[in-house]
Amino acid sequence: MLKQFLDFIKKEGLFGKKGSILITVSGGVDSVVMCDLFYKAGLSFGIAHCNFKLRGAESDEDKIFVAGLAGKYKVPFYGKSFNTKPYAEKKGISIQMAARDLRYEWLKRLAAEKKYDFIATAHHLDDSIETFFINLLRGTGIAGLQGVPVKQGNIIRPLLFANKEMIRKYVEENKLTWREDSSNLTDKYLRNNIRHHLIPSLKKLNAGFEKTITKELSYFKDAGEIFKKFVDEKRKEIMRKEGKNILLSIKKLKDSGHTETLLHELLRAYDFTPETTELIAKRMFTTAGKKFLSPSYRLIKDRDFFILSPHASREKEKEYSLKKDQNEFKCEGLHLKIMPLNGNLSILKDKNSSTAYLDHSKLKFPLKIRKWVPGDFFHPLGMKGKKKLSDFFIDRKISIHEKESCYILESGGDIVWVIGQRIDDRYKVERSTKKILKIGKV
Repeated sequence: MLKQFLDFIKKEGLFGKKGSILITVSGGVDSVVMCDLFYKAGLSFGIAHCNFKLRGAESDEDKIFVAGLAGKYKVPFYGKSFNTKPYAEKKGISIQMAARDLRYEWLKRLAAEKKYDFIATAHHLDDSIETFFINLLRGTGIAGLQGVPVKQGNIIRPLLFANKEMIRKYVEENKLTWREDSSNLTDKYLRNNIRHHLIPSLKKLNAGFEKTITKELSYFKDAGEIFKKFVDEKRKEIMRKEGKNILLSIKKLKDSGHTETLLHELLRAYDFTPETTELIAKRMFTTAGKKFLSPSYRLIKDRDFFILSPHASREKEKEYSLKKDQNEFKCEGLHLKIMPLNGNLSILKDKNSSTAYLDHSKLKFPLKIRKWVPGDFFHPLGMKGKKKLSDFFIDRKISIHEKESCYILESGGDIVWVIGQRIDDRYKVERSTKKILKIGKV
């Protein structure tokens, strides 16, 4: 098995001879075998052990056992205890998910601090097959049907070539001691149900089940890589970033011929569930303004685009000041050039809405620049009376994206310019105007 172990590391390009590896050891049979293989291969490694405090004295005894292994192999030992149940309750996640998050967060931090090149976990072939069925039952993209990946960033799985039978045989031949996790014997968890019931049933139906599924996982891996390239190409066509927002072209989604599948792949990175992406696909051509939420993002249906943004994107925005002698202004998504002019109506040659001409004498400095908020109103140039900005945007068929990125210029509490749209009638240049403030978007 040692030769297979080294051959697998070389074949998969997991690390070089001089690599330093932090290996995770629970004390169970799999991690004990991995530990012994690293030692006999003469590789540089340290041992990390997590105590999730879920099995009382049994968990504490595991830590003592693993510390003993580090002493036996004369390698560094790192132990960490976690309050897993309170963490899971606080985050509203399962105990298993909490343990996984805590484990990997600590391991990555520890590896960086102690300068280990990689982190090795003792996942083996049976784990990969079980993961395939877990993902299949819970619902997943094609990536989840590849089982456990051999390498993810600096996380490596050098035992994925071996099944449980090989591991137990190695233990017996090398007379290794290990600890049994009592939670592995219960059917409380989905993985254990699959391990104890589903897989044995499948083996009865197909004596070569393990060989068959291993080959299928290899096919899924290749198919996954091809699919990923396709999605990455479509992502560049469909999505573009504008400020804090990401825009998804509805037309290009439709033209792709794979709308729902692409939405699922493009949006799952933003915590949208398959059920939500299915609903989004069905509502693509409904009235603008429809909103969809994930735990961390929102998606708004506009006329031509879906607008994706973090929930915090509509929190109170910063307010900026524009001083009397200032000739340029820059902030995220806005660049203005400011120029005072002497003259009157005869110099107003630029009719572009991106340029504002204001009566300088009516302005109270410093002026204020901010994002618009519901309830804002102004007196649009050429109109009598005031109008809410929300109604003004509707009348002009301003898209949701344009509205959300729209700034206003304010003087003494009055909106004097909806920047890039229209000035306020009360601040327009008149025949009596002696000095003009010209402000243009760049």
